[in-house]
Amino acid sequence: MMNTNGPTSTTVTKSGITESAAAARTADRDPAIGRWQHRLSDGRAQCDLCPRHCTLRDGQRGFCFVRSNHHGMIMLDAYGLSSGFAMDPVEKKPLNHFHPGSAVLSFGTAGCNSACRYCQNWSISASRQWSTLAVEASPERIAAVAAEYGARSVAFTYNDPIIFAEYAIDTAQACHARGIEAIAVTAGYMESAPRTDFYRVMDAANIDLKGFTEDFYRTVTGTHLHDVLDTIAYVCNETDTWVELTTLLIPGYNDDDAQLHAECAWIREHCGRDVPLHFSAFHPDYRMRDVPPTPLATLVHAREIAMEEGLRFVYTGNVIDREGGTTYCLDCGAALVVRDRYEIDGYRLTPDGRCPDCGCVIPGRWDADGAGDFGCRRWRVAMRA
Repeated sequence: MMNTNGPTSTTVTKSGITESAAAARTADRDPAIGRWQHRLSDGRAQCDLCPRHCTLRDGQRGFCFVRSNHHGMIMLDAYGLSSGFAMDPVEKKPLNHFHPGSAVLSFGTAGCNSACRYCQNWSISASRQWSTLAVEASPERIAAVAAEYGARSVAFTYNDPIIFAEYAIDTAQACHARGIEAIAVTAGYMESAPRTDFYRVMDAANIDLKGFTEDFYRTVTGTHLHDVLDTIAYVCNETDTWVELTTLLIPGYNDDDAQLHAECAWIREHCGRDVPLHFSAFHPDYRMRDVPPTPLATLVHAREIAMEEGLRFVYTGNVIDREGGTTYCLDCGAALVVRDRYEIDGYRLTPDGRCPDCGCVIPGRWDADGAGDFGCRRWRVAMRA
């Protein structure tokens, strides 16, 4: 788990909110009030943020851990509180067609509304300890620090930003005021009303498509496939958000040919051929330590299936595979962005995102002055006032 640099002398209230964070909330409108909820006839409050629809009595906490009922009102108890901040390369999100080589200020909170047995950030997402939320930072402070560190974007990641949507939305707006973009790294398990509000302010998203059967989603992630597909189709077709998809291939669970063909065909038909798809390698973690790591050959094979199904930009991740990390021209096949994991080893796109050899337009968000040089660096950021 990330070693955070939070304040050393704060008092935690019964709700888990530090007194200094609670004091910062004004009487005009508490930003931590859940924006998507309604009261039930029996006095409980129902959270309308995700398909779980947690119904909570006073003092009860939702499945995600960070939302609870305070005297009939559901609150985001993690508003203004984080598990820690770090500078990352944008390729780590992973996003390959969104300002390559640029620096991203990344952070998350605690908890999650999924229950993935293989979670590789489980010390944060599965945390039920308020000590995980040790770093206080307002949306405006996050935007200021991102600008100070030269971040091109701020990423809501480590755990799913859906569960801290109010905090993420306010932070995205504060970042936009400084010319900094917002990235969501999410599983897409979200209801339609908050989905509209959330993606209205997200410049890019990497959405996990964890598998392609309802049985996999139900037994391995504790969620449902159709809700995720609805989110992916919505963001791809009805928003301006740049979207890339990721499937973590788990040996024996979601890596069979039939499932891969079905997934890639669905992406082609509902999202288009140009949405980048990342096949990432699983490593044993959390409650699936008995499952072997994903062989490189499995990722290469999955990439071949995706291209057979007509997808044009397919990548391999969590492995060393220069071909699987390179962006090629759609028309002439020239290597345009060559990657060695998170390093940009070659960049040949024109300022307007075209192949210099044949003029083919490559979909994405490209910078006129070329790729950044942040590379594989990563460091923790101390969020101080």
